[in-house]
Amino acid sequence: MVNWEERLTACVEAMNAWPSHLMIELGAPLGDAERIPGILEAADAVYERFSGPRYYVLGNHDVGDPTKDEFLAHVGAERTSMSFDSRGFHIVLLDAQLREDGTDRGNECWYVQGYLPPPQFQWLQEDLAASDAPTIIRVHQRLDLAYELHHGGPEITNHLEIQSALRADGHVIAVFQGHDHGRGHAEIDGIHCITFRSLTDRSGGVAPTWACVTLDRETRTLAIAGEGEQESCVLPYREDR
Repeated sequence: MVNWEERLTACVEAMNAWPSHLMIELGAPLGDAERIPGILEAADAVYERFSGPRYYVLGNHDVGDPTKDEFLAHVGAERTSMSFDSRGFHIVLLDAQLREDGTDRGNECWYVQGYLPPPQFQWLQEDLAASDAPTIIRVHQRLDLAYELHHGGPEITNHLEIQSALRADGHVIAVFQGHDHGRGHAEIDGIHCITFRSLTDRSGGVAPTWACVTLDRETRTLAIAGEGEQESCVLPYREDR
């Protein structure tokens, strides 16, 4: 990941030129423990060049060395889970970097499972119930996988419970996720689960990779314009399922 600054700069410049109304990264920078604080501050300085609102989704490598509080302090963010409305859509950012006893994961980032503990799960249900706008969930680990060999089980252990809550809400149109670095798409009862490819270095001189996403309520479509290794597609969505 030695070319992260060049790649992130290219991404931010592309988003500004598009122009994008907001920007969300899906988590998990990685480096030597003693270099992480400096890398985070340097990366956030590049990310800060984006001309609109910018958000962080916490990934497993984000807390491989720093604590969550240290991560938030370094990037100037206030919380790891939140929601907001933007141009007729409701956006929910989830933090699944927790153990099944509800404690934060820290200093452990390789092949660990995520979890959404009862307090955050209740918050998610209440937040969804309070909005009737088409909703997109952003989370680092994949919610659509039933089993993943490296983790010894699903990437988020209570993923079926979360899926059930998203289906029951009726307004969730998509889940945007990362973690696996490769592209993926599954549909669960009308909810698109989209795994975006990683921005990080790859072999073969592949160009920096990111996605420009257009949400259109008039046509009820979700359009992904991919750059680098990210594929492009246009997906129809349904509201009030």
